[in-house]
Amino acid sequence: MSSQKFDSDKAPEPVGLYPHARQVGDLLFLSGVGPRERGTKKIPGVELDENGKIISYDIAEQCHSVFKNVRLILEASGASWDSLVDVTVFLTNMKDDFKTYNKIYAEYFKDNQPCRTTVEISSLPTPIAIELKCIAALKQNQNNG
Repeated sequence: MSSQKFDSDKAPEPVGLYPHARQVGDLLFLSGVGPRERGTKKIPGVELDENGKIISYDIAEQCHSVFKNVRLILEASGASWDSLVDVTVFLTNMKDDFKTYNKIYAEYFKDNQPCRTTVEISSLPTPIAIELKCIAALKQNQNNG
């Protein structure tokens, strides 16, 4: 089965050798998406010390930023927010952040309600508190010509 890679010129650059998204058949798989901003080391809602360690962070600001980045990648891939069918959310502090994240998530997904899994992990590759892994269903023949 053939596949096609997509990269957004508006979403933050990947931190490794991988595309923002890859289409296989009628499915679009997004690589892990965080709240970073493109072309900068700035992470919305994060204050770092001189060694790059997190001093404080605002999970609400990171949630809004990560959802924006997912939307940018979907649009660059010819998809839309409503095409999301599965979202895996990685949080570094479930105890303190889940309630805020869950409230903001509900605002963004009130109309489209994809399947969702939320897990706590000890850290992410950059000093962020949230990352999303998404799958979207594309209309047949979309991006194929």
